[in-house]
Amino acid sequence: MDWNEVALHAKQWMLEAGGLLRDSLETSLTIETKSNASDLVTNMDRHIEQFLIGKILEQYPLHRILGEEGYGNEEGSLQGTLWLIDPIDGTMNFVHQKRNFVISIGIYHNGQGKIGLVYDPVHDEMYSAVQGQGAYCNDIEIPKLKAGIVEESVIGINATWLTRNRMLDYERMGELVRRSRGSRSYGCAALEMVYVATGRLDGYITPRLSPWDFGGGAVILSEVGGIVTNFNGAVLSPIEKGPVLAAKPGVYEELLTYVK
Repeated sequence: MDWNEVALHAKQWMLEAGGLLRDSLETSLTIETKSNASDLVTNMDRHIEQFLIGKILEQYPLHRILGEEGYGNEEGSLQGTLWLIDPIDGTMNFVHQKRNFVISIGIYHNGQGKIGLVYDPVHDEMYSAVQGQGAYCNDIEIPKLKAGIVEESVIGINATWLTRNRMLDYERMGELVRRSRGSRSYGCAALEMVYVATGRLDGYITPRLSPWDFGGGAVILSEVGGIVTNFNGAVLSPIEKGPVLAAKPGVYEELLTYVK
């Protein structure tokens, strides 16, 4: 498999899809809820996923696909080539803010991340990586991350996890935020992961993500020396949901002590 060729095709499809999303910002959306009132899905989520799947299967009919809206394969397997697609990561932002949303694609082969692509159509920023070839933003190479410390870091964490909840020790999270230089929440996991890769954030903590949320960002972040694991320090599985800790060296090791 020529992974550079695959990445080139995927980028082109994402750019086309991004154009469709930008155009849709001027039209009326059909908005529905899924698991709760905050879990939104629009007609564009479904349209973009179907558009991408059509392109992928036309070019690579033997590849398998896991997509957030369920139009790909029902079950994931580590064998062969698997595409992880989030047609709109940050749907609430797409609906309410018309910014801070992305299209995310991660391509894995036999469980190994080969390609990561995250496209921000509003700012026209394409974050990309092919395993072993570095990471880029609009074809400009992203520098390798330098080690840091929490006291000089901005941490990505949703305010939900600073209130009483069943998934994280909110008091410990409060200590971490007070100790850090600052905290931010963008409401878009893939965007926050590439922000760690570019140094806009220094770490990102979330107790629940799906493979299509982290698949693309994990490959990009790893290519610049960032560390992405679950809360036990184990490598993420591209077919399993779970917690995600992503950070630059130094900061990662400190954050791990807060979430274990």
